[in-house]
Amino acid sequence: MKNIIVKANAGALTNFEVLDLLNSRGASKDTTRVIASETVSRSEYKVYDYLMETAASTQTRDSVTKFSDKCKGFKLAKAEILNIINLRPSSDVELTPILERPDEREIDIEGILALVQELLPPLPTLEAHKENEQEETEDGEQPNMETSV
Repeated sequence: MKNIIVKANAGALTNFEVLDLLNSRGASKDTTRVIASETVSRSEYKVYDYLMETAASTQTRDSVTKFSDKCKGFKLAKAEILNIINLRPSSDVELTPILERPDEREIDIEGILALVQELLPPLPTLEAHKENEQEETEDGEQPNMETSV
């Protein structure tokens, strides 16, 4: 299915949507991609590489849509929802700066964080770290504990 721009500048996109667009245009982690690709520019590959290290790489259209729909109950602005999806905060220290006047608006920070935990997949670095720990435990090896002096 080819993506078609229906209306230019109709609104902001989540990082997931940008990554999805780049994937549909043929962006990938293939090392020969820049030379071979006629549809994806070098700058788009840089954006792709960046987004693959963010929450966008583990999200799905379904998770983003469900999260957006459930956030309506918290009376958040569209920009706030977009930033929460893009940044996937896991603590009130990460979430509070995203929200405009959360105390005055009596926003349920804990409720939003629970929703993030429930509907948005973990960040890729956390997921990879957990997989590495799991593999090391299964192999009977202890994690490499280096200390700095």
